[in-house]
Amino acid sequence: MRLWHQDLIGALPRQQLLGQHREITALRGLGWGRRHATVDYVFSHSPYKLYQFHILVMDEMADRGYHPDPDWRDPLYRGRHCDPYEHLEAVRLTSPIYPEHDEAYLEECLENLRGKGIIISPDNLHAA
Repeated sequence: MRLWHQDLIGALPRQQLLGQHREITALRGLGWGRRHATVDYVFSHSPYKLYQFHILVMDEMADRGYHPDPDWRDPLYRGRHCDPYEHLEAVRLTSPIYPEHDEAYLEECLENLRGKGIIISPDNLHAA
């Protein structure tokens, strides 16, 4: 499980973009707080940041003609198998959303993609 560096979202191939959506929905739902080395940093921030990141992913999906369930656009929603938050305080949108998404993390993600045979040129990256 991984959150791709946010600058990669617009350049991800279909499989990785849709996989990102599935992983985020799992994290927003019953997976919240379940330890996983690659995404543990997410749990040190408000779940609202994960919602903000999810919006980036869903917007990219919509731009490509996909139709993610609109319920996920509600920050309190946590999926069909998880009670919604009663209250979730909004946090200021930062760029990057997660401070852990620095240049080193970008290179780590690019290397991971190269290992899958996916080459993304820096010219194809768009700062979100």
